[in-house]
Amino acid sequence: MTKLRFEQLALSDELLKAIEDMGFEEASPIQANAIPLLLDNKDIIGKAQTGTGKTAAFAIPLIEGLDEDNKGAQALVLCPTRELVIQVAEEFGKLLKYKKEISAVPLYGGQPIERQLKALKKGAHVLIGTPGRTMDHISRGSINISQLKTVVLDEADEMLDMGFRDDIEIILKDTPDERQTVMFSATMEKEILKLTKKYQKDAVKVDVTGKKKSEPKIRQVYFEVMNKNKPELLARLIDIHNIKLSLVFCNTKSQVDELVELLKTRGYFADALHGDMSQNQRDKVMKGFRAGTVEILVATDVAGRGIDVNDVEAVFNYDLPRDDDDYIHRIGRTGRAGKSGIAFTFVTGKQIYNLKRIERLNGFQVQRQSVPSIDELAETRVNYYAKQIKEALEEGHLSKYINQVELLMGDDYTSLDIAAVLLKLAIEKDNQGFDASVNFEELEEIKEKPRNRFRRSSDQNYSGKRKKQRKDFGNKKEFSNFGKKNIKNKSNKSNKKKKEAKF
Repeated sequence: MTKLRFEQLALSDELLKAIEDMGFEEASPIQANAIPLLLDNKDIIGKAQTGTGKTAAFAIPLIEGLDEDNKGAQALVLCPTRELVIQVAEEFGKLLKYKKEISAVPLYGGQPIERQLKALKKGAHVLIGTPGRTMDHISRGSINISQLKTVVLDEADEMLDMGFRDDIEIILKDTPDERQTVMFSATMEKEILKLTKKYQKDAVKVDVTGKKKSEPKIRQVYFEVMNKNKPELLARLIDIHNIKLSLVFCNTKSQVDELVELLKTRGYFADALHGDMSQNQRDKVMKGFRAGTVEILVATDVAGRGIDVNDVEAVFNYDLPRDDDDYIHRIGRTGRAGKSGIAFTFVTGKQIYNLKRIERLNGFQVQRQSVPSIDELAETRVNYYAKQIKEALEEGHLSKYINQVELLMGDDYTSLDIAAVLLKLAIEKDNQGFDASVNFEELEEIKEKPRNRFRRSSDQNYSGKRKKQRKDFGNKKEFSNFGKKNIKNKSNKSNKKKKEAKF
C-alpha cells in the first residue's frame, strides 16, 4: 500500500511546517483515510484505537477549514475526560504553531471557570471540552454554538459508557443542522450506530483497526499469584525487564494509594491518579509522567481513560478489570505510535475464568509465565552491569580508580578478584529490596463450579415442591407475591401464639 505524504494533501504552508516540526512525514492509516474525506466536508465515523494519530486526523482538516477573521466558535470537540481534553488541546497547540491568530480553548471541570471565561472573551475558534463543562458554559451564555461548522465526538464509545449520551444529544440539538459531524470510536456498538444514524448525514465509515481488537505489537502474559504477593511480583517484573515507564491499573482508589506508598518505600518513582485528586494534582502527576520523573503511574480505570503517552513500555493489570472491555482499553496504553509493548496481568484464584473469557471474546491468547526468581534477577543485573562497564571503559577517565585497584592488588589480590567483589556488592545491594522468602507456589484454591446452583441435592422433596409452585403460578410476580403471603401468614400465626402464651 502506497504511503500518503502530508505534502500531497491540499494544506496551507503554515500547517505543513507545524506538521514537519512535530516530526511527521507520512500520514498514519487513519490520517490517510480520514483527512481527504474531512477536507471534502464529509461526515465520517472512524474506528481507530488511541495512539494511531486520530487526533491529528480530525484536527488538521478542522484547522484548515477555519475562518481566521471570524472570532466566533466554529468547531467543537467533545471528549470523555479532562485528561483527553488537555491532550487534544496540546495537539491543537502544536498544529497552530504558525497560525497565531487562531485559538483553541479547553473546557473541563476541576479548573477555575473564571480562567476559562477570560480565555473565551478573547475569542475561541475551537472549543475542546467535556460534555458536562461544555453544557455549563452554554447555560451561562459564555459560548455560542449556534454557528458551529464542525462537531467532533472523540472516543464516542467512552462517552456513552460514562453516561454522557443525554448531554451529547442536548448539545447537538443546539448546533446547526448543516454542520459537519465527525465521530471517532474504538468500537462500533449499537448505541454508536444509533447516534450516527440520528446525527450524521451519509456518514462514511473509516475502519483501520483490522479484525482483532488488540494491537499485534503488544505481548500479553499473565501470572497466577496470591493478592499478598502481588507487590513483590510487580517489583521483580519491573526490575528484570528494566522498565523505565509503566502504567499500573488497580480497581479501587484505596488500592492505588496503598500500592504507591509501598512502591515509594522500595525506592521507585511512583505516583497515583484517581478521582479523589484535584485537577491541579492530576495535571502535575501527568506532567511528571510525560517527563519521565514519574516512572510508575498507578491509576484506576476512570482516571486512566484518555492517558495518551507514547513511551509507556508496559501496562500492569494489578487487578483484573471488572469490565471485560476495560482490558482492551488498558493494554492499549502501551505499544503506541508503532512501538512494541508488553501487558502483564495478575490473576488470583477464580479470576482465571474471567481471563479465559476475555481471550475468547477478543480472539487472542495470553501466555502464562512463571515468576522470576532472585537468581534470575541477579543474572539480569550482571548483564546490565556488563553493558555499563563496557560503556565506561570506552569513555575512559579511569586513572584515579586504577590507582585504587593497584593499591588493593598489592595485598595479594588480583584485578579479577577485585572486579568480582565489586560486581557482587552491587548486585547484592540491588537485591536487598526483594523478599526471597515469598512462596509464589502458594495459590488460591479454585473450587469446582457447581452444575446447578439452584438445585438442592440433599432435599429432593423440597426441589419437587418448588417446581410445583412455579408451575401453579404462571409468572414471577405471582410467585413472588405467593412467597410474601406465606411469610406474612407465618408471621401472623407466630404473633398469635405469643399473645396466647402471654395471657
